[in-house]
Amino acid sequence: MIAFLGQGRMGAPMARRLVAAGHEVRTWRRGSGVTAAAAVDGAGLVITMLSDPAAVREVVTAALPGLRPGATVVEMSTIGPEAVRELRALLPAEVGLVDAPVLGSVGPAASGTLTVLAGGDVSGCRDVLSVFGPVRELGPLGAGAAMKIAVMSALVPVQVLLAETFAYAGAHGVDRDTLVGVLADTPLGMAAERLRAPSAQTRYSLTHATKDLELAAWEGASMSAAARTRLQEARAAGLGERDVTTVVEHVAGPAAGSGGPARRAVPLNLPAIPATNGMYSHAVRAGDTLYVSGQAAFDERGNIVGEGSMTAQAEHVFQVVARILADQGATFDDVAFIRTYLTDMDDRVAYGQVRRKYITGTPPASTTVEVSKLFMPGLLLEVDLIVALPSR
Repeated sequence: MIAFLGQGRMGAPMARRLVAAGHEVRTWRRGSGVTAAAAVDGAGLVITMLSDPAAVREVVTAALPGLRPGATVVEMSTIGPEAVRELRALLPAEVGLVDAPVLGSVGPAASGTLTVLAGGDVSGCRDVLSVFGPVRELGPLGAGAAMKIAVMSALVPVQVLLAETFAYAGAHGVDRDTLVGVLADTPLGMAAERLRAPSAQTRYSLTHATKDLELAAWEGASMSAAARTRLQEARAAGLGERDVTTVVEHVAGPAAGSGGPARRAVPLNLPAIPATNGMYSHAVRAGDTLYVSGQAAFDERGNIVGEGSMTAQAEHVFQVVARILADQGATFDDVAFIRTYLTDMDDRVAYGQVRRKYITGTPPASTTVEVSKLFMPGLLLEVDLIVALPSR
């Protein structure tokens, strides 16, 4: 029996493909009234097709009590190789894991023409995966997830580039259909045709495209970082649940003739750092200034990291800050102001030793204060920053 966790735009047609192929399938979605543990009970194969790394961690953690020894989890969401490694550590040793994200959208999911990018030992699930489309066996665990992010790092920025091309053309009297016709004779032809008019059906949501580029963040990825910022702005403008081709409309807004839509505050919440409680964003970009919320030493489950140790907590905080900076193409050299809250000023020496490992250039403006307590018992410090971002 196969348990299929996730019945969104992609999961539902994929589960139907399995049923049509003669497999016994038990489907599960959030809010169904059935626990994830009950959904996977007795299943030899558990497939997850969920929105992001946080959702996968949440659902798989909830399913753990129902996973039987010898079962295999096939993770088909787009979550990146780091999240796959975290998932392997989360699962019991007697439960197998394969990462197998797919290339393709809703149409190929229904017709069984997706491309499956598989990492790990697929010998026990190859036939099942082939129901979705051709299976590319790419190597050890995590190889499929890494390949998916690598591919999206090229495909998504191209769509943003073409959206800007259309905006430039429109501002200078170039007919869009004529432009697409000219581009048809270039390697960009197929992508330009798809963007000729934004899709009314959400095949690949702008939110998911943004998430994929956020997962692909690495220092030096300037083109994908610029595309990611464009998509984050479109998401903040309320276009997240529409198809990614909607970025054409966003870029060609009222200010398109002067370089695109006016800058606005863009909230940033990276999948690679612990989720917020929904009442704040980890950072907000306003133009070329980044405001980073107070960062403290807790993990995605809300547990204190390095309890009782200023050194361990400071290391965790600065590592999280480093990820936020890298996402926006910045480093600690771009920090303009840093403010630190300590519950005991006697810990400032240990804190300073860690801080000097990360801030090695000209010191930023700085304030350090002692407070009686922080928002979570056991936290020893909290750090917030203002960053002058490099020009796009």
